[in-house]
Amino acid sequence: MQTEIITIGDEILIGQIVDTNSAWMAQQLNSIGIKVNQITSVPDRMEHILDAFKAAESRADIILITGGLGPTSDDLTKPALCNYFNSDLRFDETAYQDIEALFRSRGKEVTPINRQQAEVPQLCKTIYNKNGTAPGMWFDKNQKVFVSMPGVPHEMQAMMTGYVLPELRLKFNLPAIVHRTILTQGIGESVIAEKIKGWEEDLPKQIKLAYLPSIGMVRLRLSILNSNENSLNEMEKEIEKLLPLIKNYVFGFDTDTLEKRVGEELKVRNATVIATESCTGGKVSHKLTSIPGSSAYFKGGLITYSNELKQDLLKVKTETLRQQGAVSEETVREMAGNACKLFKTDYALATSGIAGPDGGSAEKPVGTVWAAVAGPNGIVTRKFQLGNDRFRVIEVAAQSVLFMLLKEVMKTAK
Repeated sequence: MQTEIITIGDEILIGQIVDTNSAWMAQQLNSIGIKVNQITSVPDRMEHILDAFKAAESRADIILITGGLGPTSDDLTKPALCNYFNSDLRFDETAYQDIEALFRSRGKEVTPINRQQAEVPQLCKTIYNKNGTAPGMWFDKNQKVFVSMPGVPHEMQAMMTGYVLPELRLKFNLPAIVHRTILTQGIGESVIAEKIKGWEEDLPKQIKLAYLPSIGMVRLRLSILNSNENSLNEMEKEIEKLLPLIKNYVFGFDTDTLEKRVGEELKVRNATVIATESCTGGKVSHKLTSIPGSSAYFKGGLITYSNELKQDLLKVKTETLRQQGAVSEETVREMAGNACKLFKTDYALATSGIAGPDGGSAEKPVGTVWAAVAGPNGIVTRKFQLGNDRFRVIEVAAQSVLFMLLKEVMKTAK
């Protein structure tokens, strides 16, 4: 099954936005056994859009298109589809009712320009949009499928999961494919590869392994094509063999996140946590509060960026800061330990570091981060050297201290 994705919009090609849609779509398609062969980005130019349609049709069975469906004159996807399929527009009453309902929920009236968004090519099946004003469009042509969806991620994702993926399953005879993903933190791709080399060499041929590194973590994805009950059991047995080899670095599976796993473990223990942050600037607190229901275990966070606030709010000793500095084991130990007592939580975490690009020294170069977690089993600390990329330092430091917290919470009985 040959599949291509076309993204339309000048904003992608000038780097104004990052094309996250294609990555998400490719993941979803792969999960139902459809492999993406090519991703193409084109500008808001009629000739480029039509050329992309023609080239994709010559190669692919499924062509998925995002972007260019807004109400303004530079949104050319719908006119291009009318041109390509030699189709006039029709007014879709149901699509208009969705637009009216959306405007009404926001206390506004539908404008004439937005009313035009209910017009779709005569030859398409309308994919209704409950989250925005631009409906999607499905075209069948010579056993091939064109699907056009909005570029707004949450609108496109709702159409994909609610309509496009189920319809593709029905239309095409797709192979059954199963993925299991093991999530790791605190270890690099090459180190993992070395640790599991023997296991990987002995993997059954039908099980494929992929290393998927990203900032602060590495995912190991196992896949089976044309899966059945026996092969699935075989995959689970292989995972059981793998886990002891990397047990100190695994935090979850599949769609888990560190913040989700931390929340789950705190909840089942009826435990609470507070975050005290310096170099991470609230990143840890943001991650924890991104999980629905986090108020059950997250008491709050303090961004004690200055030494004065470390002293005034967290009672870090003046002599500790003077003798050891803000970026030190002693300081984060006091930050976390004092927070537990002051705010009466079961756990507290602390970060302090030099995110850069300035502020480093020979003794404490840019990227030096100290982290601590205080809890029923005492206080644990760790030093990290995370390089000189400020964004990466903050992100990896936040992940690292959450992983430290997860391991400490899991030491306590449920």
